[in-house]
Amino acid sequence: MKKYASIISLIIVLISAYWGFYDLSPTTLVQPKNDTEFSIEKALSHLKNITEEVHYVGTEGHKNVQNYLFEELQKMGLNPSIQTQTVINRKWYAGTTTENIIAKIKGKEDGKALLLLSHYDSNPNLAIGASDAGSGVVTILEGVRAFLAKGEQPKNDIIILISDAEELGLLGAKAFVEHHPWAKDVGLVLNFEARGSGGPSYMLMETNGKNSRLISEFLKANPGYPASNSLMYSIYKKLPNDTDLTVFRENGDINGFNFAFIGDHFDYHTMQDSYERLDRTTLAHQGNYLMSTLAYFANSDIENMNSDVDYVYVNFPFVKLLTYPFSWVTPMLIIAAILLIVLVFFGISLNKIDKKQLFIGFIPSLLSIILCGGVSYLLWNGILLIHPSYRDILHGFTYNGYWYITAFVCLNIWMLFFIYKRFIKRDNITSLLIAPIIIWLLVNFFIPEDFKGAGFFIIPVLIAEIILAISVFKKPVDSNYAILFALLSIPTIYIFAPLIKLFPVGLGLEVLFISGIFLALVFGLLLPVLSASKSRNAFTKLAGILAITFFAIATFQSGFTINKKKPNSLVYIKNLNDSTAYWGTYNQVLDPYISQKLGDNPTKGGIPNTSSKSKYNSRFSYHAEAENKAIETSDIHITRDTIIGEDRMLDFNLIPKRKINKYELGVTDSIRFKKMSVNGALYNDGKPIGFRRGSFLLYHMGSSDDSLSVSVTIGKEATLHLFLNEVSYDLLENPLFSIQPRAETMMPMPFITNNAIICTRQLNF
Repeated sequence: MKKYASIISLIIVLISAYWGFYDLSPTTLVQPKNDTEFSIEKALSHLKNITEEVHYVGTEGHKNVQNYLFEELQKMGLNPSIQTQTVINRKWYAGTTTENIIAKIKGKEDGKALLLLSHYDSNPNLAIGASDAGSGVVTILEGVRAFLAKGEQPKNDIIILISDAEELGLLGAKAFVEHHPWAKDVGLVLNFEARGSGGPSYMLMETNGKNSRLISEFLKANPGYPASNSLMYSIYKKLPNDTDLTVFRENGDINGFNFAFIGDHFDYHTMQDSYERLDRTTLAHQGNYLMSTLAYFANSDIENMNSDVDYVYVNFPFVKLLTYPFSWVTPMLIIAAILLIVLVFFGISLNKIDKKQLFIGFIPSLLSIILCGGVSYLLWNGILLIHPSYRDILHGFTYNGYWYITAFVCLNIWMLFFIYKRFIKRDNITSLLIAPIIIWLLVNFFIPEDFKGAGFFIIPVLIAEIILAISVFKKPVDSNYAILFALLSIPTIYIFAPLIKLFPVGLGLEVLFISGIFLALVFGLLLPVLSASKSRNAFTKLAGILAITFFAIATFQSGFTINKKKPNSLVYIKNLNDSTAYWGTYNQVLDPYISQKLGDNPTKGGIPNTSSKSKYNSRFSYHAEAENKAIETSDIHITRDTIIGEDRMLDFNLIPKRKINKYELGVTDSIRFKKMSVNGALYNDGKPIGFRRGSFLLYHMGSSDDSLSVSVTIGKEATLHLFLNEVSYDLLENPLFSIQPRAETMMPMPFITNNAIICTRQLNF
């Protein structure tokens, strides 16, 4: 045992890391035993049918998917309806006429209803939407079918909302919450979403109050693979990406759960988000969430899901989710600090801790954090210089991203062993452990209020102090203690190994430095396990070899293929005011598809006299002059322009002369609207609002929209200076243009206006 202790302890570390990932989601598909169980095959059959074509708002495919879902709900014996409602979301400057699909399963009692939610529209730019959110739609369809097959009437009403126009600004959810009479009856929402095409599905809550009841009730539902932690929601609230459930929380004060997966992020909002690429075990995970929570909440009291206590929660070995009140965090921190002082006192008294080595321990601890974070940051930016095409993957997660994560982890482990080996002696490990514990205590102390979900960071500190206590009060006469310490460290590894992967997958590879810092912090607490072994030199060499190997694999796979397509963009913009026209692209790296119109030496930067920009505020990277084509533009009819008292009331209609997918309206000078409405929908709830410069409306033309009617009230002396962009996604089909199609290794870039003809002009009223 002594001879192999170091190897055994390393194996325990690796198994613990694997265990942390393994418990997050199903690894195999289980065939249903009867019709009352969720069937992956039936869900996939629906998915195949609704992902045969793109189906963003206003397309024929969108209407086809709507009809299919409507008919499937009817086949279940339900009585679905279509809620048609024009809405404007001021937060996203977005509007359209939504067409929500709604049905209800009547409950036995008159309490609050459970709402099942997902959206059926795909993102523009030719996204197929199999994962986002076709997976959520078919999860609900199949889950409801299995639930109804039981033949049992639930206690609560169950409302099924397959919302529209989520991708355009959460507009379908807004239409339901603010305009549908059933909205006031909803007590809890289960929302199914995706930001990739695979990986574990994480549970994220939406609550305006405290979370303890939501967490307690969720655990009572007994989902098979609850993947979540309280830090994730703290981070989620800071991100610009909301879901439909956000509207229920903000506009309706209704609590709920998001179930969303983010693995294989490179497929997000692209034409590769297809039926074939959706991970089947991920769909099974969504199905498991739905079946367990639906069965429980359909028959539970959901009248008031608020509470006055907040919980810290985190995945933990054997117990699925470890939970405890946030109010415990400060006492636990105080106890940990006092315990450390006591252990240091006894350690020095018993000659187990050397004061000089204690202070020396801060050198490798701080150096490892700085180097792992700093080198990871600088190296990734260096990689971007070598592979500039990575910048054209706007969400930041490349096709070889998993290889890069693995390579960076191995590189950081190599650096950590390399740093610490110069400080480690046979009898100073206990002394060196003090500095990492103090750093972790400081991290816990300085966790900001906005990220208080990180309250579980105190757990590794307490575990490390148990290891420290054993080292102080026992005499580890052999290396078998490394095995004991490895066993005690299982929860720390189990919790943090998935986090090291999660951050760069969900937030992009640019945050690899955060993973490096986490790894350095965890490594410091594992010193008695990793650095006390006689085999640490071998581990160092192995980590270095693996880092080189994985970087080589990532480099070898840095190109684009049929299954890993290069995103690119091409847009034609015509300026009606100065009769100029340009080709534009958002790409940093040009390719033959782009160069066929921009040439080999385009002008760098944005297009003159245009205001259009992408979702992430990035403007065109390159442009080149183009032939001014005779493109039909909308007629503008002023239907009212009158002054009453101190107000000027102006109404005008935009009548499209070609298929328009989106109108963008903005102001060129500061203006204050006393009131505004668009196609009858009030902007900012009819309250006054001011703008300086830039867009104030992106109106996406829905299936039932044939024109855009704008009504504004401004000061009687005010002059309205607007810019208008008319956008159609028909660049490749328009007979006025001759464009060679993309190669098989290319696809439209997501998150921007693409494949588009934009006619821009200034309007003065």
